[in-house]
Amino acid sequence: MFVDQVKIHVQAGKGGDGIVSFRHEKYVAYGGPFGGDGGNGGNVIFEADPGMTTLLDLRYHRKIKATPGEKGKNKKMHGANGEDKIVKVPLGTIVKRADTGQIIADLTEPHQQTIICKGGRGGRGNFHFRSSRNTAPKYAELGTLGEEFDCIVELRVLADVGLVGFPSVGKSTLLDAVSRAKPEIGDYPFTTISPNVGVVQVKDGRSFIMADLPGLIEGASTGKGLGHQFLRHIERCRVIVHVLDMGGQDGRDPLEDYEIINDELRSYQIRLLERPQIVVANKMDLDDAQKNLERFKEKYPDLEVYPTTTIIHEGLDPVLRRAADLLAVTPAFPIVTEGTSNEGVTYTFEEKKSDLQVTKLGDHLWEISGPRIERVFNIQKLNTEEDYFEFANKMRYLGIDTALREAGCMDGDTVQMLGYQFDFIEN
Repeated sequence: MFVDQVKIHVQAGKGGDGIVSFRHEKYVAYGGPFGGDGGNGGNVIFEADPGMTTLLDLRYHRKIKATPGEKGKNKKMHGANGEDKIVKVPLGTIVKRADTGQIIADLTEPHQQTIICKGGRGGRGNFHFRSSRNTAPKYAELGTLGEEFDCIVELRVLADVGLVGFPSVGKSTLLDAVSRAKPEIGDYPFTTISPNVGVVQVKDGRSFIMADLPGLIEGASTGKGLGHQFLRHIERCRVIVHVLDMGGQDGRDPLEDYEIINDELRSYQIRLLERPQIVVANKMDLDDAQKNLERFKEKYPDLEVYPTTTIIHEGLDPVLRRAADLLAVTPAFPIVTEGTSNEGVTYTFEEKKSDLQVTKLGDHLWEISGPRIERVFNIQKLNTEEDYFEFANKMRYLGIDTALREAGCMDGDTVQMLGYQFDFIEN
């Protein structure tokens, strides 16, 4: 089964907690703090595997989780880091965040690795909090949580040349004739329901990868037929071979077909038409083929057309040579997804928002919020006197006390932070 798009949930490992410990050894007076740091959480890493061709494995393993780091140990020993979770995917895989659509990874090289989800940082042991004023700290940090989100994994076939055209125009027959790929061939529409890839060898020694993509129909870019889910594979191709049924079987007009397919490529993504295109007039053995070819050349006099009869391997060498020539001078096209193009974008510059916001909710009621607050404070770890002491130090270090005074907070007012309430008391 060919699977080229999967939505999965990834979760990196939590960092291990630091510990509170003291040195107790004979003949060592005033041993002091001896607690070690927690280990870092494991990362979720995607690796490109040349031996894979589909995302079928991810279809049955939609939740991927790395292991957490171990807690710190006595004698300042560091807890073990969590083991990374390595997920193998085919070459040409793209990973995007489901919430923003941002591309996180584009895996095009064999065994290329990218960290998709970063593990949490391990907490520091009490050894790090010793000072001249506090020689025996009873405080240690908790490990931070690892990243966690949904992502969309897409496979976009890595091929130099892509075959496009209406169903049953001879794309699969062409690929079968010029490579060792064995695509399904039939005299009915949509014989090809998934991309087929083969290595093509030109007689002069050059070679390239060709992909037979499922047939397009009018409206494919809006979701009709099979083309909508496979149009993305053309983005990897540097050269497009447009195959036309010049014989006009089933009452089709090759001139109309040519315009419709190009309109679909244009509607899906403007950069698809920037790729050089080779027009192949197939099925020249049919009765009306020559007449239709003359009509086509009359309408498009500047367009080079290659007459072929793929079923008997006739006229294919010029097409392959032309494709190899174009590949030699055509660079790779960057992957562009919806919403990532910079064309027509107007940039506005705004003042950077503060990491700390003080909001007055009512009489003698205030709220402190901001991304740094959520990142630095762990309200749940307020169990000992040391915890409160460290909490107060952080409040002063971040300037929260000063910000509250400047906003008008008075002695005895109530302050909310991260779902908890505190009394503001002036010393």
